[in-house]
Amino acid sequence: MKIVYTVIVMLIMLFMITFSLENTSDVTLQYLHYRIAMQTYMLLFVTFLAGVIFAGFMGIVERFRLTRTINKLNKTIREVRRDLRANDTPSIIEDSQHRNLTETDP
Repeated sequence: MKIVYTVIVMLIMLFMITFSLENTSDVTLQYLHYRIAMQTYMLLFVTFLAGVIFAGFMGIVERFRLTRTINKLNKTIREVRRDLRANDTPSIIEDSQHRNLTETDP
């Protein structure tokens, strides 16, 4: 498995190097009064990196939300179990009360 992982990483790196060498023309970005000139491959890599960072941030936010939901549900489960134990009378008490009632009936 480690060999497969190494081969995949090497292929991705080879792709990145050849892509960078083939796309060296300059691109000018303009927004309002700001102008930035950079190479095409750099623009694509920066955009990709920004997307990865944004997706990672959204994943962290989602994980915190799910953790909070899990904690709330666990609290609800504990409360329901506590209520069930409080309302459930032990069978020993029920049996002894039942014996006392049957002994005093005749």
